[in-house]
Amino acid sequence: MRAIEFKSKIRDNSILIPRRMQSELTAQRDKSVRVVIFVQDADVYDEEAYRQMAKSQFLKGGT
Repeated sequence: MRAIEFKSKIRDNSILIPRRMQSELTAQRDKSVRVVIFVQDADVYDEEAYRQMAKSQFLKGGT
């Protein structure tokens, strides 16, 4: 297995593959791949965890 690395964005639950990388992947069509996604900590937002924390603080009377 070899790694191909590139930066991209997730849009509509899809990862866009840069044009310059597409040619490398054409030969790998219909093959299984392993995907690892690294995100910037500041970009990660866990809405459910926030709701739970807000609910907990509200019930405690916290501000």
